[in-house]
Order: sequence, then C-alpha cells, then structure tokens
Amino acid sequence: MNRLQLTATIVEREPVRYTPAGVPIASCTLQHHAEVVEAGIARQIELTMPAVAAGEASGKLESCEMGVEALFTGFLAKKSRNARTLVFHITELQYTGKD
Repeated sequence: MNRLQLTATIVEREPVRYTPAGVPIASCTLQHHAEVVEAGIARQIELTMPAVAAGEASGKLESCEMGVEALFTGFLAKKSRNARTLVFHITELQYTGKD
C-alpha cells in the first residue's frame, strides 16, 4: 500500500494551474520537523518535500495558511514517467492547530 501521513507546514506555494481537462492542481513545498526513536536512539528528523494536490484537495491546500502545521495524507509517485524524484500527492489535509 502506498499511503503517507505527514505533519508539516507549507513553506513555498506556486500559483494554481489547470490540466487540459480543467482540473486544478496546487503545488507546494512542505517542511517537517520531528524527533523519532530508531534502534533505541532519539533522532532529529528535518526534511522538505515537494507536494501537489488535485481537484477538491487543491482548494484546501490553497486555503491552508503558510507556516501553520497540518496533517497531510496522500501517496508518493514519480514526478513524471521517467523521473527518479518523488512527489507527495495530497488527498486530504486537516489543521493540527500548531504554529
């Protein structure tokens, strides 16, 4: 199963674009900070990740405030057919209420 949940903030956002079929696509960059325990050792995690949202989710992503933490749910896919880089495709988001 390809499902990802990530608590993150939006640090960059691009203008909404539309597919030839008229589906809105919102693109952004997410930033995540956390501490996890791996093999009994605490580890600081910091990452930035490109993300996109299509259709109804694009409107929710566009209305999400920059710098406010939210829980993003979706899946990972290649940026394009021949690309090696991955993009997080957001299907749901909800605010967690933290700045």
